[in-house]
Amino acid sequence: MKCTSSLKIDDIDRKILRLLQDDSKITYNNISESLGISIGTAHNRVKILGENGIIKGNFTLLDPSKLGYNLTALILIDVEGSHISEVERELAKLGEVLSIYEVTGEYDIAVISRFKDKTQLKNFIKTTLKVPHIIKTLTNVALDVIKEDFRVTV
Repeated sequence: MKCTSSLKIDDIDRKILRLLQDDSKITYNNISESLGISIGTAHNRVKILGENGIIKGNFTLLDPSKLGYNLTALILIDVEGSHISEVERELAKLGEVLSIYEVTGEYDIAVISRFKDKTQLKNFIKTTLKVPHIIKTLTNVALDVIKEDFRVTV
């Protein structure tokens, strides 16, 4: 089945998505047992959800602080209006960037990035300011992580 925008997500699909968000390594056998459906149904539904872009990938969630990434920064960026998409593409190439959002308000783009130390953050900001069409940036460093959960409620 090719990607369609009209895929109807039912209760079984929602339950499958919840199980996968809790454990991306869950087996089709465990999904089928948990939901009372056949293994074939579990497999086909996961496959269709993937083909339609609802499941974007399976990966392991790492603890950044245990890997030395102790600084999280929210960087707001003001861009020359007609060049926003171009700047977003350039920023997306940078390894420190976790998320890029087009936003409303005084700034055009919000970037969330992680760094090991202040020097890495400083170098990132200097590199960012060299990207053509960036007018100015405003950097906020997170003092503490209260909640960070990338799961979607289904």
